[in-house]
Amino acid sequence: MLTQSRLKYLLDYDQTSGVFTRAVKTSNRVAVGDIAGCVKKDGYRYIRLDSAAYLAHRLAWLYVYGSFPIGMIDHRNMVRSDNRISNLREASDSENVMNRPVQANNVSGCTGVYQDKRDLKWQAEIKSKGVKYCLGRFFTREEAVSAYSAAARILHKEFFNPGKLGVDGENSAALGRMMDAAVLQVIEREKRPGGTLYQ
Repeated sequence: MLTQSRLKYLLDYDQTSGVFTRAVKTSNRVAVGDIAGCVKKDGYRYIRLDSAAYLAHRLAWLYVYGSFPIGMIDHRNMVRSDNRISNLREASDSENVMNRPVQANNVSGCTGVYQDKRDLKWQAEIKSKGVKYCLGRFFTREEAVSAYSAAARILHKEFFNPGKLGVDGENSAALGRMMDAAVLQVIEREKRPGGTLYQ
């Protein structure tokens, strides 16, 4: 098992840039000062040490905090190769999903928003901790996006990702503030007897 001391012997890590460089020459193919690893198709940087491949963001965590993270590591800005320690945070599986970009097959441009082909109304829904909330049906995409935005800010907290909204931040924030009270009512309603959150 790779330790912090072994890692610091093999690599230097610049916390402000997130870049690992070779601290010692371990083969004829690398020189001291070379940037370690490579970025693969999935967008993550991988670094090979002692015949094992490691994700650079997990190495950054070990380098700074002395142990590998227990769960997942989330890149705050969603750039998988940006391994500055300030851009990394521990996350559960569900928290990590909250901070993913809009999927390529999403036609509305916003996570949790889709158009019903029968009546062309826009529907908004959000999942949090395994519970799906139906936020309502709307005449415009912008209203549905605002409902999602308001709910995401409440339910996702620090993992709220405005980049998933598909609208400019200023308009989304203004519409989102108007929707906060309505979304809170939906959430509170679901906590009552018969609701999906009633315990």
